[in-house]
Amino acid sequence: MNVVFTVGALRQPEVQDALFGDPVPTAEDALAGWRIDDATSTDPDVIRASGPGRRPTLRRGTSEDRVEGAALTLGYEWQLRDVDDHEPADHQRIEVTLESGTRAWVYVAADEV
Repeated sequence: MNVVFTVGALRQPEVQDALFGDPVPTAEDALAGWRIDDATSTDPDVIRASGPGRRPTLRRGTSEDRVEGAALTLGYEWQLRDVDDHEPADHQRIEVTLESGTRAWVYVAADEV
């Protein structure tokens, strides 16, 4: 089982349905010490799908920073691979501990890794 923390479109049941075939178990959670930065995506697949523009990107912050989002519980490895494919190429997946104590994967700006 994998848990993915998201602050974007993956929180929406209709996006989960399109990506996984059904919504997945989702719980509100938060990530301390991180902030959201609006960044322009350089990933051509994202630009083709969503058009050019700025998108929320997770970046390390201060001890006072906190990002609210959702923890998605994925029961299959293929679902995690689908999320990898869904995320922009200029993001990297890292493991973090959410405020709930849950270990989760999160996608951050590649230069944060």
